Amino acid sequence: MSESTPLPYAGVRVVEFTHMVMGPTCGMLLGDLGAEVIKVEPIEGDSTRRLLGSGAGFFPTFNRNKKSIALDLKQPEGVEAALRLIATADIVSENFKPGTMKKLGLDYESLKKLKPRLIYVSHKGFLPGPYDHRTALDEVVQMMGGLAYMTGRVGDPLRAGTSVNDIMGGMFGAIGAMAALRQREQTGQGCEVQSALFENNIFLVAQHMMQFAATGKAADPMPSRISAWGIYDVFTVKDGEQIFLAVVSDKQWAIFCKAFGLDEMFADPRLRTNNDRVLAREWMMPILRSQLANRSAAELSAVFEENELPFAPITKPQDLFDDPHLNATGGLAPVRMNDGSESKVPLMPFTIGGERLGIHQQPPLIGEHTDELLREVGYSDAQIATLKTSAVTRGV
Repeated sequence: MSESTPLPYAGVRVVEFTHMVMGPTCGMLLGDLGAEVIKVEPIEGDSTRRLLGSGAGFFPTFNRNKKSIALDLKQPEGVEAALRLIATADIVSENFKPGTMKKLGLDYESLKKLKPRLIYVSHKGFLPGPYDHRTALDEVVQMMGGLAYMTGRVGDPLRAGTSVNDIMGGMFGAIGAMAALRQREQTGQGCEVQSALFENNIFLVAQHMMQFAATGKAADPMPSRISAWGIYDVFTVKDGEQIFLAVVSDKQWAIFCKAFGLDEMFADPRLRTNNDRVLAREWMMPILRSQLANRSAAELSAVFEENELPFAPITKPQDLFDDPHLNATGGLAPVRMNDGSESKVPLMPFTIGGERLGIHQQPPLIGEHTDELLREVGYSDAQIATLKTSAVTRGV
């Protein structure tokens, strides 16, 4: 956004007690939108900073546009510092196990007595109910919520290839916080917002639940489903390359047949409508695969793009750093990695006033803003030094 146009949530202060993906996503979204987000970390730092494998990119992905203060909440002095920060906040966000914040005296019921206007966002595995005592992970709720069943083949449930519930759960937490801010403008009172992985997953599979409600027939897993469209498939073509091709309307079928010289297929009365083609897939698809097998993925892409037909290369995540569209449209921004090196990270997938929401503050170092934040809430330099000596806090 331009300097003359403030970000939408400029002036809103968020104090977050979060880790992993769900809670940090909420804070990242609010931070991207201009809120001042203060990440309260343990003295050793958010454990996400040290993850390996599939978690190695969590911290730089979900913790941009935040400040960091390191506090030992097991010591009363650390809780006192946290309470001073909360007294200056509009929103508190947390994603600890149920009961953790209450033990610290930092739960909503305790804090609303001190600050009735406070908005408190809890990110949990389950909303209150019979399951709320369970420990949830993205994979847990995908398995019990029907998503893994729909993603895998029959008898082989498979989790989605990214942290869909964690990320969306954090997004819904942020949406709830935005709604609560608007409600506070009307009532003058804060409230608690709860977002949960399981309920998010159920929202994702609602279309399959409602398919059963509408038809009386259970939805098949995606790999074995009866497609709603005649051509909606991955094709293996020249040199073993793969490409996704789709023809989803009768108009597109006419264009497709003309582009590839498939006059006989277009004239076949058994393939006249999309529903006819869906019913004919068993014998139609082998013919189409044979017709296209000797063409390269690049050639097919060019024909489909020229004729405005849906297509997609089969792309690996690491290839997206060089995607011409993402780079041309400012969809990737420089970000500091955990080891201090620089990479690029995807930004929020929308524009405001034609502009992307960028990175105005790199993912923080552990306790990078400890001193300035403690001074702001009334601590002297001598008091800060004492807190550091007692390992209540740390700076950079």
